[in-house]
Amino acid sequence: MRTMKSSNPALSVFDKVSHQASATPMTIQGTVNKSILLLLLVILTASLSWSLSMAGNNLAYPLMIVGVIGGLVCALVAIFAINTINITAPLYALFEGLFLGGISAIFASFYKGIVFQAVIITFTVFGVMLLLYKFRIIQATATFTKILVLATASIAVYYLISIVLRLFGIDISVFAMGTMGIVIQGVIVVVAALNFILDFNFIEQGSAQGLPKKMEWYGSFSLLVTLIWLYLEILRLLAILNRR
Repeated sequence: MRTMKSSNPALSVFDKVSHQASATPMTIQGTVNKSILLLLLVILTASLSWSLSMAGNNLAYPLMIVGVIGGLVCALVAIFAINTINITAPLYALFEGLFLGGISAIFASFYKGIVFQAVIITFTVFGVMLLLYKFRIIQATATFTKILVLATASIAVYYLISIVLRLFGIDISVFAMGTMGIVIQGVIVVVAALNFILDFNFIEQGSAQGLPKKMEWYGSFSLLVTLIWLYLEILRLLAILNRR
């Protein structure tokens, strides 16, 4: 039986799950339903955080920090403690909503209309990736997967180095690179978008192979991770373009 791989960290835990058919297997529809639920939870807390930020409430920033830390903790627990996914996935969505609402409000305070544009572009890209996968225009081949894994890992290393250097007053972020920054950020957006192909493929295979139904939560959690990453990268790209 073919081993399923993904560059998305949230999906790597599937390798730890037995591929033997389950009495109540995961389904694509079940994953879709849970994905919609998680997205609604994100919108719920994002709306709260956004409203507080726009109103200048002092709670806005602390809630954003709580969202960052809580989301990271929940993601790590979800990845390494598979049996908790039905709890950690919804909690992750709630925490991430707090962060996204706050950070979106900050961007909106500098660039009018940028959040609406980022949301529209994000879901448009999601739809395009879904169609490209559905009609097999882009397939998750072994070569495609290896290249995307390397690209995703390289982006993670770049961001880590950028954070460390910033502590020493050295700015290598895309905001400080001018035209080159736009190109790099554009490449990052493309890599983030292509991760959907691996996610769709993984969920489809998991359903076909009869993985346990709880894996629907992992599939929806993974899609949310990629969706949030893509949104944030598009937000950054639009901000760079608006600065020119």
